[in-house]
Amino acid sequence: MAIVEKVIDASPQQVFDVLADGWTYSDWVVGTAHVRDVDDAWPRVGSQLHHRAGPWPLSVQDASTVLVCEPPHRLVLKAGLWPAGEAIVAFTLQPVGEGATRVRIGEDFAAGPLRWVHNKLNDLVLHRRNRETLARLSDIATRQKGTP
Repeated sequence: MAIVEKVIDASPQQVFDVLADGWTYSDWVVGTAHVRDVDDAWPRVGSQLHHRAGPWPLSVQDASTVLVCEPPHRLVLKAGLWPAGEAIVAFTLQPVGEGATRVRIGEDFAAGPLRWVHNKLNDLVLHRRNRETLARLSDIATRQKGTP
């Protein structure tokens, strides 16, 4: 499992507000090329975010489904990327000091060919991807922190 953490200069609620806006996922989730639709109930358990992932023209359409939603501290998704497989992605938000949040992403392949070829290279790729994902999430959450 690839686990990455970052302290973001925004409250857990401000960070969770970004997670709760499904339309922003292509702005901060590395590899998501386009959000096609977001269920009205997002991010309630069972709701879906429909996306395209991967570089054009090889991108694939799939969806991510909410498995656990505990605002503003936890969100767990089943992220589809078929035919490559699917991953379980867990976001944990913990307050740190005044107005900051430690965000942790844990991601592991759960099904499909990517799970079968699980190795240290996959973990390294996920680790680097998720470090960049958290940097982008931080940019959006701290930018929105300054808006009324």
